[in-house]
Amino acid sequence: MTTNRRPPPLAFLCLVSVLCLLSSPSLASSAKRHYVVYLGGHNHGGSSATEADLQAVTDSHHDLLATHLGDMEKAKNAIRYSYTRHINGFTAVLDAEEAARIAKHPGVVSVFPDRMKKLHTTNSWDFMLLNKEIEIPSGKLIKVPSEIWKAARFGENVIIGNLDSGVWPESKSFNDKGYGPIPAKWKGLCENNTKIGVSCNRKLIGSRLYNKGFIEDGSTADPADLYNPRDMDGHGSHTLSTAGGNFVPGVDILSAAGGVAKGGAPRARVAAYKVCFVVEDGTSCADSDILAGFDAAIADGVDVLSVSLGSEDFADYSYLADGLAIGSFHAVRSGVVVVASAGNSGPVQGTVANFAPWIVTVGASTTDRNIDVHVELGKGTALFQKPLPDHKQYKLASAADVKLPNATAEDAILCLPGTLDPTKAQGKILACLRGKTARVDKSRQAKNAGAIGVILCNDEASGIELVDDIHYVPTSHVVYKDGVKVFRYINGTKNPTAYIAPPVTTYGNKPAPSLAAFSSRGPNVVTPQILKPDVAAPGVNILAAYTMAGDDESRKYPYQLESGTSMACPHVAGVAALVKAVHPDWSPSAVHSAIMTTARTRGNTGDKMNDLNEHESSSFGYGAGHIRPNRAIKPGLVYEVAAHEYLELLCSIGYNSSDMGELLEKGYKCPKKVKSVFDHNYPSFSVPNLGSGPVTFKRRVKNVGPPGVYAAEVKEPYGVAVKVVPDVLKFDKYGEEKSFKVMVAAKWKGAAKGYEFGGLTWTDGDHYVRSPIFVTDNLVIDQSNKIVGTY
Repeated sequence: MTTNRRPPPLAFLCLVSVLCLLSSPSLASSAKRHYVVYLGGHNHGGSSATEADLQAVTDSHHDLLATHLGDMEKAKNAIRYSYTRHINGFTAVLDAEEAARIAKHPGVVSVFPDRMKKLHTTNSWDFMLLNKEIEIPSGKLIKVPSEIWKAARFGENVIIGNLDSGVWPESKSFNDKGYGPIPAKWKGLCENNTKIGVSCNRKLIGSRLYNKGFIEDGSTADPADLYNPRDMDGHGSHTLSTAGGNFVPGVDILSAAGGVAKGGAPRARVAAYKVCFVVEDGTSCADSDILAGFDAAIADGVDVLSVSLGSEDFADYSYLADGLAIGSFHAVRSGVVVVASAGNSGPVQGTVANFAPWIVTVGASTTDRNIDVHVELGKGTALFQKPLPDHKQYKLASAADVKLPNATAEDAILCLPGTLDPTKAQGKILACLRGKTARVDKSRQAKNAGAIGVILCNDEASGIELVDDIHYVPTSHVVYKDGVKVFRYINGTKNPTAYIAPPVTTYGNKPAPSLAAFSSRGPNVVTPQILKPDVAAPGVNILAAYTMAGDDESRKYPYQLESGTSMACPHVAGVAALVKAVHPDWSPSAVHSAIMTTARTRGNTGDKMNDLNEHESSSFGYGAGHIRPNRAIKPGLVYEVAAHEYLELLCSIGYNSSDMGELLEKGYKCPKKVKSVFDHNYPSFSVPNLGSGPVTFKRRVKNVGPPGVYAAEVKEPYGVAVKVVPDVLKFDKYGEEKSFKVMVAAKWKGAAKGYEFGGLTWTDGDHYVRSPIFVTDNLVIDQSNKIVGTY
């Protein structure tokens, strides 16, 4: 389920995880809670490990814990998970003193409380040109597969895993008609392979359930959800079908947005790892369950992992105390591409989540499809089951004018529960202001009060962002400027009236794409030298498979429109699967680089992409730009990163050898001479402290195209000089690597007081390998996790 909560915008790096987490006197008590004890990696070969190897790991976990609890039976009873295949560690119910003692053990990397995380189409793939429209001799327009679909054979036999809320197996998106045998590399299974549970097939090849952390947290959920890998929320089915769902013709929602539903890699095999469960205020996903999902997915043999979830609190953040960061590191180390959502806390800056450099982090954008709902004063968007009974004008009122005597006008205009008077609202169309409560709930409150329609007006912060929700009464969701007109008309007219027409789907709208207002923005507040998010992809009004669970029969649809970076993430996961199908030998970082450096920053008008508040967007919102799948399979050059280089990056930002001793290999030591954080081979350039003096980046690129000569083209950020040395790179063969430096300096004293953006493009005339550049004078982060500003 997508969320729009806004977490604290700044994180403070905590190097010794357990000391930070347990230093508070309030935690130093005998109260028990669930902890993750992280021991790093294994030496037994991961997927090739024998049952004896795995049992030996479990026994070692029991032995380690028993030495601190003083009793083997206590240790066995305390442990909930043993991570035995790729991730080495376990979870256990401990008190703070026990956790602190274990953290001092020489073989322990970190100990941290089990935290809870939240879950962050027919047209979107056409919009990104995976179907191309051509005219045949008869003059008829038909759609043919794009270059990447042809080259990748629609992602055939690539395996996409999804850490989410499960899967609804009966969805047509997971039909296996025409599929051959399951790939031999698949080592996974289908838990609860029953009609009540999840019955797999040759398309949906795996389903697993992880709930121990959720249960230990004390959270409550419907047993049908908690003990079953079946998707009772809809989020997991939606994201998995977006990444790798099969072709399903004739899909629409209430006769709107019709077309062929499909995933980015429609012939890929898919597997669901259920780690999230429905709670009263949304969904909840435990770090320990997420780690278990990662460990299983790596061993099962997935090629790509789509992870549309993340934290909303970056306080005391440590890469070694975050289940998603740890799990994704081990996945990438094992050759799995990991794609994650950026979060839904925009447009506030410094809110981007999932900032580990080994993760592809995705922001959300729009497509060129609109569902227009016209009213006399303009047009908006929404969906509803039945139109108004007659094509005539109905009485129109501000919700503030139909309030109950004990309600305030401020609450009533928001159509909050318990604020509307049925005697005043009966038979009218109400103008409600967006904010505080869910958009759909406003039409629910209007219906309960007897209103027959709603004009949902954006507040100023929401700008022109419109969402195609399914409402309880005929509704038109309008932009801020039109909302102002609606209220002005009501207040200036003796007997205001309106009519809401049925929805009409339109295509080719401009400008598109635009960045969604809710999409979390940079800068990266944990490691500001790594620009995040990486890219943007469609995440607004995405139609995809859904659950058919729930009690309200009137609101059950096999395909639903959803918005969020959760929806953007699987678009990139689908593209990553296509790239892996074409280039199975490419590393995760090569795929990561290819997706970033081929992205585009301009929309279908030729102008730079805007956000939905009609302001020009920046790399804080879209990273390198909006994904272009057809370009990603032939990027020309890639910025490749070996697993040990991620460890060197952590060394450069203050982690020491004992912190990371088991992350990559036993006995890992930080280099005596630690490289600069600016030398990490990332496909972007971020300078958060230009006020300290000029900065030099060292980078290398690998040729993955034909021999050629690439020249550097630089777009300098305002007030900033950028020099590339050498500015010409000659490649004689495939796989050849070349190094270069990028020097960044202020053109005058006090330059880059704000946030300034530019770019570096390497081009041979055919390929354009573009990296964003971000510069500011001094990004200030205080210990209360708040961006103070730039000085």
